Amino acid sequence: MSPHGTHDTDPEATTGLVDVHAHFVTDRYVAEARAAGVAHPDGMPGWPEWSPEQHLDLMRRGNITKSYLSISSPGTHFGDDAAARSLAREVNEYGARTRDAHPERFGLFASLPLPDVDGALAEAAYALDVLGADGVAVESNHHGVYLGDERLTPLWEELNRRGALVFVHPTSPPHADAVDLGRPRPMLEFLFDTARTASDLVFNGVLARTPDIRWVLTHGGGALPLLADRMDMFRKGLFGGEGPGVVEQLGGLWYDMAGTPFPRQIPAFAAAFGTERLLYGSDYCWTPASGALDQITSVDMAAQPSGGGTWRDLTSRNAAKLFGGAEER
Repeated sequence: MSPHGTHDTDPEATTGLVDVHAHFVTDRYVAEARAAGVAHPDGMPGWPEWSPEQHLDLMRRGNITKSYLSISSPGTHFGDDAAARSLAREVNEYGARTRDAHPERFGLFASLPLPDVDGALAEAAYALDVLGADGVAVESNHHGVYLGDERLTPLWEELNRRGALVFVHPTSPPHADAVDLGRPRPMLEFLFDTARTASDLVFNGVLARTPDIRWVLTHGGGALPLLADRMDMFRKGLFGGEGPGVVEQLGGLWYDMAGTPFPRQIPAFAAAFGTERLLYGSDYCWTPASGALDQITSVDMAAQPSGGGTWRDLTSRNAAKLFGGAEER
């Protein structure tokens, strides 16, 4: 039993998890964020600690086979394009070195210096072609530029051409201090901002125009399972209702279960979108190891999928499809 009261998982008895929502930080990244005035990112108490060794220990204890590393909110752009390009390059090269030291255990979603589109295009090419990243990570908005904004069109066109994976991590909305009521924004605002940017992708036609991007949203889609029908009602009533419905479009995306998947989030998600594109996510290191292990316990102890097998089996099988060839998708 762990010191936090959570049993370590027996790797002989369970399927290993594939973690698509796993984070890292570097000393330079934290230092530049603090220098930009980000001492309490998204209203959190402070910055987490992270090392490959600590992460590998969590993976051993939770029987996580592989973790795909990314930089979390608030991203790498703190107001200056040149500085953001440099910082994105630094964290991506660090992540690639970490992956190369443990190629069977780590993957990488590269950071992009958005809203600098030219910088993002250059960094995406470098990360995917030179570093061999498994995909790119973006925030739900970048200084108020949401993902359906027409300014991002060149980036989505290029990533669609590549059939790239785009991991969408939530962040604070603009003017968050006016609505967060003094509470940490990951508690509520992240879930709402995921829904907000997904609606922007739908209503601005980005999803329809980028069928080859593998979009991954977090936290079971945030508020989307409860809002998708309402969004579709407005689509039909105010926007003409042409083309695929909202539920159909959102059901074609991929989602991780980071956060509090059971007993309520994933059943609601499954009722809305099914489980064919559901993935596992820990949210470590922003979620402490004890919390990540408690979450794994909740996944293992929950009522398992009705079709047979376990949530471990289902999410790991889905991950193999996500990272497999186009013919498997």
